[in-house]
Amino acid sequence: MASYEALGLVETFGLVFALEAADAMCKASNVELEGYANVASGYITVLVRGDVGACTAAVDAGVAAVEAMEDANVYSSIVIARPHQDIDKIIKRYELSSLVAE
Repeated sequence: MASYEALGLVETFGLVFALEAADAMCKASNVELEGYANVASGYITVLVRGDVGACTAAVDAGVAAVEAMEDANVYSSIVIARPHQDIDKIIKRYELSSLVAE
């Protein structure tokens, strides 16, 4: 895994809204889609990595895309600059490579 300066997350309810957020996030700036987490009862968090500015732009775009959809809610969003290395222990569980059979 490459070293990045920031982690960006958007949490919403439902796969359609999470996919819309992920698409907008990846198109908005130079970030890498790290994965997603279906945390509980349909809440889905999309995770991206990149530099701080790129993650900020991506999260802003993801939030705006979801909020533009009818009956959609963004429950939370955050950009974590320079996340502690131990955060990777949690994120590895939700990496796309571990969630999708290749």
